[in-house]
This record gives sequence, structure tokens and C-alpha cells, in this order.
Amino acid sequence: MTNTVAPLPRIAPLQPPYPPEQDALLQKITPPAAPDVLALFRVLAVNPKLLERMPSWGGYLLGSSASLSLRDREVVINRVCARCGAEYEWGVHVAAFGRAAGFSDADNAAIADPASDGQGLAQRDGLLLRLVDELHDSSTVSDALWQELAGLWPAPQLIELLMLAGWYHAISYVCNAARVPLEPWAARWAR
Repeated sequence: MTNTVAPLPRIAPLQPPYPPEQDALLQKITPPAAPDVLALFRVLAVNPKLLERMPSWGGYLLGSSASLSLRDREVVINRVCARCGAEYEWGVHVAAFGRAAGFSDADNAAIADPASDGQGLAQRDGLLLRLVDELHDSSTVSDALWQELAGLWPAPQLIELLMLAGWYHAISYVCNAARVPLEPWAARWAR
């Protein structure tokens, strides 16, 4: 077994103490399951104006006002993160939301495996994997898949699915390119 060392962050997460307004925002956006302010948020805090604007959009996608079920949302988020190679965000979501979304270890493994076609998952989950895979591979959705999706999700939810996938693509870019350090409590991919 080889011992791998995580690469150093390209943008170091801010360390406390934070300015009072920034501290209040960081505390507000940190999920209850997290023992401390997420490293991702502390990296984003390097650009305070950007951080200030994130809660409205990210909060909608993850909040009770969103039209998607927790499970649908997390299938999309986790598959996007897996396809982008963003272990940081995948691990945070599996640890913070996976059990509440009803994922088994086998579900998490199937969603995280880019080669998985959804075998063993519910049909609905498999459609969401296909959606993410087509978006990731071609930046669009085939007519055949769209028709299947439209049979289960109305137009407002389809838009939300597309925006959710895009949002987590952007989050994955930040996690990977800035080399956000993994959270010690988050899930890890099987090696």
C-alpha cells in the first residue's frame, strides 16, 4: 500500500478569528452536522463579497423552499461531484445528508462510481445519474432522456435539476482547483 500525501491547498482556508460579520455568516451557512466551519466556506471567504452572495442561491438549492426531494437533490449533487472528481464536496454531502436521504453504502458507491450505470439503484435515481452524466459529457440532454425525465419531474423541477447540477459543477471546480483540504469527518472514496 502506498502512502499518499494530500497536495497543499492553493488557496489556504481563512483561520479564526474572523471579522464579526464574516463570522456570523460562516456560522449561519455551516451545516449542523459539521463540527466546525467548512474549509470550502473558509476558502470562499477569501473573497468576502462572493461569500456574502452565496447563501441566497446555495441556501435555496439546499433549503426547504427547494422543490426537489432531499434524495433527488443528493443523487444529483453526489454524482456531479463524483464525475468532477471532487472528493471534498462528495464526502461532505455523504456525511451530512446521506443517511437522511436514505442512501445505503451500496447507493453511495454506485452514485460515486463514474462507470456505474445505476445498477442496483431505483429507476428514479438511475435517471438522475444519466442526467448528470449527459450534462457532464455533452453540456446538454438528449431528447430521449429528456422525455423520460419529463415523465417524473415537471418543468420547474427540471430547471432546478439543471441549475443544481451546474451549481455543484462550479463548487467542484473550486474544491479541485483551490485544493480545498478534506474535512476529517467527511466520507472518503474507496481507494
